[in-house]
Amino acid sequence: MNRPFFQASLFAIFAVACAATTQADAADWSDTSIGFRNGQQFREPFNPQAISKNIFSLTHASGYQYGSNFFNVDFLQSDSKDPASLTQNSGAQEAYVVYRHTFDLGKISGRDMQFGVVRGFGITAGFDWNTKNDVGYNSRKRMLVLGPTLMWDVPGFLNTSLVLLEESNAPSGAFPPISNVKSRYHYKTHPMLTMSWGIPLGERISFEGYANFIANKGVNEVGQQTGAETNIDMQLMWDISHLTGSKPKTFKLGIEYQCWRNKFGNTEAITHGNGYHAKSPMVRAEYHF
Repeated sequence: MNRPFFQASLFAIFAVACAATTQADAADWSDTSIGFRNGQQFREPFNPQAISKNIFSLTHASGYQYGSNFFNVDFLQSDSKDPASLTQNSGAQEAYVVYRHTFDLGKISGRDMQFGVVRGFGITAGFDWNTKNDVGYNSRKRMLVLGPTLMWDVPGFLNTSLVLLEESNAPSGAFPPISNVKSRYHYKTHPMLTMSWGIPLGERISFEGYANFIANKGVNEVGQQTGAETNIDMQLMWDISHLTGSKPKTFKLGIEYQCWRNKFGNTEAITHGNGYHAKSPMVRAEYHF
């Protein structure tokens, strides 16, 4: 796809989204939470060691007259096995931001678009943004997202999208060949099949998560061929609000498991088996308000 056309199309959709959100009287529903999770088995490409991370998050989801919004920011603190830049003595810190806006075409057109097990159709646009101060790579990822979405007729929600990704990075790590990258590098525009879900399994238990199946993004900054990624993150969450006398869905506690193969497009051939495949169990806690 032509990159300027892709970017112009996405910015036009964002402009319409902002206008529509402003004109809507109020959100039909919203959920904002802060969370914490910890795991001891994180992996990073080119690093042979298991890494411990503490992750603090802020998440917001809401629905309005014409669609829905999703925003999440994670603040990740690694232990010393994932070291920060040479000027620090601690583990690396990272911020990762995700935003998605989905237009519900049925709500916009005023038509019932339900068909079989499909509840509705939408168009999703969004972006990813990150920064990390690790000693080897120093990621500065920027990514634009655009594509169609199916909303399935299930308890809770299940959405699937087939989107195009326009991704770039401007790493500033201390070691060659990364230190020789002098400007922002744009990867090949590539597709992603993505799923997100929140399915109740009873009065107080829910199965939540996402799955991303990402095609290879061509040649990376240093001339190596990237591989297709699989990133699946699943959670079993218990609503423990009754234990504190709070209203339902205020406090949640659960377990989480992330399986990430060819992390960031790195393969075993690129990393020689070091850190390209992460299998990370976690504990997770959330406060919703």
